[in-house]
Amino acid sequence: MQSKIVKLGRILAIDYGQKRVGFAVTDELRICANGLETVHVSKAFDFLTQYIASENVDIIVVGEPKTMDFNASASARFIEPFVNKLKKTFPNLKIDRFDERFTSKMAFQTMIDAGLSKKQRAEKGLVDKISATIILQSYLQQLEIEAERNETKN
Repeated sequence: MQSKIVKLGRILAIDYGQKRVGFAVTDELRICANGLETVHVSKAFDFLTQYIASENVDIIVVGEPKTMDFNASASARFIEPFVNKLKKTFPNLKIDRFDERFTSKMAFQTMIDAGLSKKQRAEKGLVDKISATIILQSYLQQLEIEAERNETKN
């Protein structure tokens, strides 16, 4: 008997910044997060439109900047118009927000742990792509926790 693998739509994560936007995406089985690209903020929707047209994407997760006391950070005012445009541009996709506190610091530490040189670590686009990957991996872990809770209830 052969088991059938069900392919789900990918989950795409976005680390939105005032200058650059980092993207990460899951594999088709939603097992792991992979850094995808970093683009200038003015090219973000061009990139998204092209990527979503060529890949099966079900969910977009946008990093939500918060302060230590869980309130919206000052940079949230730049992200809200972007999220609103996402909802209008891709009305058939689920748009989720996910706490992105510490992702830039975690991304920088990941680069150090990977042995990247100071010159490589200075590349801001790499930090954004790694931050998007961390947001997505954390989101996937949260989905797994929620699924386990639901199984326990049933």
